[in-house]
Amino acid sequence: MLITTLLKGLLVGFGASIPLGPIGVLVVQRTLSKGRMSGFVSGMGAAVVDTFFSALAILSLALVVALFETNRNLFLILGGLIVIAIGVKIYLTNPIKEIRKKKNGNRLFGDFISVLMLTISNPGAIFLILGLFALVGLHLDPDDGKVLIVIALAGVLAGATLWWFTLSTFIGKYRYRFRIRQLRILNRVSGLVITVLGIISLVNGFYDWISHLCA
Repeated sequence: MLITTLLKGLLVGFGASIPLGPIGVLVVQRTLSKGRMSGFVSGMGAAVVDTFFSALAILSLALVVALFETNRNLFLILGGLIVIAIGVKIYLTNPIKEIRKKKNGNRLFGDFISVLMLTISNPGAIFLILGLFALVGLHLDPDDGKVLIVIALAGVLAGATLWWFTLSTFIGKYRYRFRIRQLRILNRVSGLVITVLGIISLVNGFYDWISHLCA
């Protein structure tokens, strides 16, 4: 039972991290511009939030769903603004300066926090996690015992960590094959993609808000 729960949690964490949204694009961009550790630490910001969302889903499923549904437009607007800000910053960033900068602990902490805030402002993440729980057949509630819940959450964190480690390692391996011109183009493309995704989230948030006011 414990092994099965751990494996199911691992699948949830791995599956929740795979979709290449703004976070995935950001991790790839940071890995190429700053190095594998920056990409991995950035991904871990998302992994921590996914584990937190999983804990909320297990401990208070009905309350969590109601909270995010009620405030969906607010989260979409807030998340959209954050994504747009990150996208514009990436577009304007000079990858040459990023490569030459010394990678210290403060910069890595900033990478971690920025992705953590980006993920926690995205309401879609928790619904994806809820869907994955149902898909793998992981049904838990507070009455199932603390051990099973901890094992499940450990699995989610391990699965998400495995994905971000694999992605950052793979991209980092080919990092130095990119020329400066290619990195500049990648920076701008990544910035534009992330900005567009942020605009879509922002528009959806305002559309939901206006629809609710007119209803």
